[in-house]
Amino acid sequence: MTDADSRSRDPDDLRRRAGVRGDPDRDQHFLVDDRVLDRLPGYLPDDADRSHLLEIGGGTGALTDRLLAAGERVTVVERDRDLAAFLREEFADAVADDRLEVVSGDALGVALPEFTASVSNLPYGVSSEIAFRLLPLGRPLVLMFQAEFADRMVAEPGTPEYGRLSVSTQHYADAEIVECIPPEAFDPQPRVDSAVVRCLPRDPDYTIGDEAFFLRFVKALFTQRRKTVRNAIRNTAHISGLADADAVVAAADEDLLARRPGDLPPASFAALAELARETTEIGPGQ
Repeated sequence: MTDADSRSRDPDDLRRRAGVRGDPDRDQHFLVDDRVLDRLPGYLPDDADRSHLLEIGGGTGALTDRLLAAGERVTVVERDRDLAAFLREEFADAVADDRLEVVSGDALGVALPEFTASVSNLPYGVSSEIAFRLLPLGRPLVLMFQAEFADRMVAEPGTPEYGRLSVSTQHYADAEIVECIPPEAFDPQPRVDSAVVRCLPRDPDYTIGDEAFFLRFVKALFTQRRKTVRNAIRNTAHISGLADADAVVAAADEDLLARRPGDLPPASFAALAELARETTEIGPGQ
C-alpha cells in the first residue's frame, strides 16, 4: 500500500485486518470516527514543527495513518506487542522509507525520541502519568483524555474542578479543550465522554528555584483543599518536606494564608513555595 493510499485507511478495515475488537479491561477503546481522526492533527498550531510527530498508543493505526499524512516522520509507542507487529506490517512502506518507527513497550518506561510534537489518543488508565512525562519536554501536545480529567487540566482558580492537576498542567503550558468527543466515536464505547486538550508550551510568569519541590508543595496543599492555606501548610509538612512549617506561616502574607488552596493561582503557589525555600530547610517529603 502506498503512502497516498494510506491516507484513506478506514479504521474499521484496520481493526479487521488486525483481528482485534478492543478490550475495555485492558483500556483498549479504538477511535473509529473518521471525522474526529481527520481533525486531530489539525489541532496542532499552524507554525508547529511537524518534522517528527510522536503518537502514544497507536492501536491499529487509524491515527498513525493521519499523522503520516501530516508530518515528515512519526514514532508510535504501542504496548501491545501484537498490535506493534501489525503496525510495522500495515505501514511497511513508511517503515522502509524511515518515515515511521514503531516502538513496542510501555510509554512510561521506554526511551522517547526527540520528537517535535505529539498527537495521541492516550490510554485513559495511565493518561495522567503519560501527560506529565510529556509536558516537561516543552513540545506542542494534542492529547485525548476522559472529559472529567480534561476539565481539571484547564480549570481556573475558584472553580470546583481546579486543583493540583490544573496548577501542574498550567505550570508547563497553556492548555485548552479543543473538542469534546462522545462515546459513540469509539469501539468499544467507553462509559465516559472524552475531550481533546491542546497544550502549548510556555515559560510561566513566575520564577521557581526547585521545580520538584514546587510540584510537591502544590500536591501537599491540595490534600487540604478545604482548609485555609495557613492550616494546609502546617498539616502537610510531612508531604511537602518542610522542616519548620510554622516558620513559613509566620513569614507569609496574611491575605494568602487566609485563603483556600483552590482559590490560589499558580503564581501564588510559586511565591509561597519560594518563601518556604528561603525560610526553612526542605526535605524529600513523601
